[in-house]
Amino acid sequence: MTPTENDKQDLLLSCRFGDLDDVQHFINTFPHESLDGVQDDNGNSVLHMAAANGHTDILAYLLPRVSPSLLTHRNNAGSTALHWAAVNRHLDVAQMLVRFSPGPGVDLIDIRNEAGRSPLGEAEIAGWDEGARWFVQVMHLGEVREAEAEAEEEGQGEKTPVDPSHAIEVEIQDSDGQMARMTINTKPSLSDREPS
Repeated sequence: MTPTENDKQDLLLSCRFGDLDDVQHFINTFPHESLDGVQDDNGNSVLHMAAANGHTDILAYLLPRVSPSLLTHRNNAGSTALHWAAVNRHLDVAQMLVRFSPGPGVDLIDIRNEAGRSPLGEAEIAGWDEGARWFVQVMHLGEVREAEAEAEEEGQGEKTPVDPSHAIEVEIQDSDGQMARMTINTKPSLSDREPS
């Protein structure tokens, strides 16, 4: 049995609104249907719909059932599901998408949409510091760390103490030459401190 276009649109709506029972019903009814080709008129996939709306239960169910390449699928605006997670400030979703194996991992963070923005850039524009910080922490910065370690071994690396009363400005250039900037406040906020 093959799903109709209405069946596929219903699946997308179920992913959008977080109806896991309906998603499972679709997959049980059409077990041989590839979910990878199910898209709306704007090119949004089942992953876009679930990611944009923070439905980690839907993603946990779908990710093992789709091709890992669906993680890099771009809608008509060039955005991936990770872009949508960033725009809508869903850290659990972003972490799930980046950490999913055998997916592309942290390379997802470098994908640019038609506006020229990566998920990190979208997080910054949305003012989502927590997400931007997490993206920066997991990005491939190993080459920088290796160079610092080598310089330190050779006695060339000097460690500069960080003054906790000042914010730290971080600037990272991605593989396309675009710069991402953020400020990390080194003073713990009141909510980060333990109660007295």
